[in-house]
Amino acid sequence: QVQLVESGGGLVQAGGSLRLSCAASGLPFSIYAMGWFRQAPGKEREFVANINWSGSSTYYADSVKGRFTCSRDNAKNTVYLQMNGLKPEDTAVYYCAADRRRVLVTTPSYQYWGQGTQVTVSS
Repeated sequence: QVQLVESGGGLVQAGGSLRLSCAASGLPFSIYAMGWFRQAPGKEREFVANINWSGSSTYYADSVKGRFTCSRDNAKNTVYLQMNGLKPEDTAVYYCAADRRRVLVTTPSYQYWGQGTQVTVSS
């Protein structure tokens, strides 16, 4: 059974940093692309970042480019999202997702999803 478990969310002041982790099990992690999405109250789920199977290619939403970094450790079956310079508008539930498609996808159409972790940025 495929499971994706996010951790690392919490409350942080504007300008601070958090590192989110997503541990995967039940799938061959090293051949899956991984993505991060977020959803704020009253809004649809939106793309944040993704990374290919090897970690050699990443893409970021314009709203987080230069502040967030996505990485992965295939030996640990874990993907990370390092978030620096956090802003109140980053407040949302953050989800990780897995997909076997070769091309990196930026729409919320991934095969597998975690339950999410809350990130709250105060001013």
